[in-house]
Formats: sequence, C-alpha cells, structure tokens
Amino acid sequence: MAADALKPEIKNNDGLRGFGYAMTAYLFWGILPLYMKALAHIPAMEVIAHRIFWSVPVAGTVLLALGGMRDVRAAFRNPRTIAMASLTATLVTINWGTYVWAIGAGHSLDAALGYFINPLFSIALGALILKERLTPVQIVAIGLAAVAVVILTIKAGTLPWVALSLTFSWGFYAFFRKTLPVGANQGFFIEVLLLCIPATLYIIYLEMRGEGHLYQTGLSDTALLLGCGLVTALPLMIFANGAKLLRLSTIGIMQYIVPTMVFLIAVFLFKEPFGTTQLIAFSLIWAGLVLYSWSMLRQSKDR
Repeated sequence: MAADALKPEIKNNDGLRGFGYAMTAYLFWGILPLYMKALAHIPAMEVIAHRIFWSVPVAGTVLLALGGMRDVRAAFRNPRTIAMASLTATLVTINWGTYVWAIGAGHSLDAALGYFINPLFSIALGALILKERLTPVQIVAIGLAAVAVVILTIKAGTLPWVALSLTFSWGFYAFFRKTLPVGANQGFFIEVLLLCIPATLYIIYLEMRGEGHLYQTGLSDTALLLGCGLVTALPLMIFANGAKLLRLSTIGIMQYIVPTMVFLIAVFLFKEPFGTTQLIAFSLIWAGLVLYSWSMLRQSKDR
C-alpha cells in the first residue's frame, strides 16, 4: 500500500470494511480496563513507559509493511512538524497516565465520565478557538455537561479531576493532532518515537534499582508489560485506517461504545460505587450526548 493511502481522507459513505475496523478498535478499547486492572499493582508511570517503548516496534513494523516510512523521514526534516508532534506526544502521555492510574486506583467511572464529556468539550473547544458557531441544541448539550460537573464537584467537595484531565488532554490532543501534516499511523509512530528515549531511560533506571517489574517479579508481569505495545498501538492503527472509510457522523456515534463499556465494567465487574449523585450527573451527560448526536445527524443529513 502506498504511503499516501495512509493519510486521512473524508468519506461521504460508510464502508463495511471501515465499520469492521472501527468496531474492532472500539471493542478493544472497551475491554482495555480489564488489561489495565491486571497491571494495577505496577506504578502507572512504569506502565506508561512500557506502553511507549513496546509501541515503537509494533508501529514501526506496521509502517514498514504499509510503506509509510518515507513520510516519517520527511517529518523529521521539518522542525515545525516535530515541535507539534512533541506537543501531541506530551498530551497523549498525560491522557494515558491519568487513565492507567484511574483504572488501577478504582476510578474507572471517572474515566468513563471523562470520555463521555469529551465530544461536548470538543464542540466547545471549536467554538472558543476556531470561532465555530454553536447551534442552540449544542449549547444546551454543553450546558448539561457543565451542570453535571458542578453537581459532582459539590458532592465531592473537589473537581472531578480524573474526568476533566482525560477530557482536556484528549480534547486538546485531538485538536492539535489535526495540524500534523502526516497520516494517522505515521503521526502515532513519530509520537512514540519521540517519547521512547525518556521511557527507555526510565525503564533502565527502575530495573537497575531493582524496582522494575519487567523480569524481576515473575513471568505474568513480564508478559503483561510486553503486551502493552500491542494493546496500545494496534487498536489505534486499526481505527486510523477504519476512520478513513466512514463518515464523520458515524464515527461520532460509535465513539460512545468505549465509555459505555468502561462504565458497565466499572459498575458490574469492578463494583465501583454508583450512587444517586453519579446517576444524576451521568443522566445529564447522556441527555447532552443524545442532543449532540441528534444535532450532528441532522446536520449530516442536511449536507
């Protein structure tokens, strides 16, 4: 496949192959909390370092097979591209770190909340930075999300920082990621390549001090850490190729699969507390997402 085939493009019609790719990625992400829970006894920073380190050979192998390395070499000759990739790499690291910590520390519901809020935050971000016009329905949807955050803040006495950290980091990551003049697969490879040096140094530091979990604490930890590259890189790259074959409105609706699965896992498998306050807050978010989806589908139909 030519490198150009890896670059993002907008499709007006959904393809069955694209739907299959996207659904595979979303289901993979939906059950990811189970994998992260198995790593809960390992510090989040160490898990992130291994996610980065082992993603490099996985993403590199895929790019070599698809013929996308030429774009990567061109990107490293452009200081502006590398600067922007460094910013997106930092944002995605914050997102991964918060997510891994949240799952391990029993805050999976907060993680689900963050990814439910994210589409509404992206709309608000477009309005604030890109001066995009909001429809009345979208304003109401954003308002419902804001009310939900206020309710959770009053109940807990502090901001739901896990949910907001995931929302802000992923929202800004997606926003700035669009400015990278490379395909999705190449962009991901560049990001993990930039992060690989500090990640490698951190892993070596931990192992030299006897605090690492790669080979000092048993085969199960070794296998889980080695698998971090696959569970990180593969769904991202599968989704990137599926998204090219789907309408944006279809992707917008499908993105709720992941937080819904995380929510169900948190409540029914992890047995995290879900009281009246959480029910009210999530109901407001869900109502906002219904309004947002209806507005998005109506705009897509009009176009």
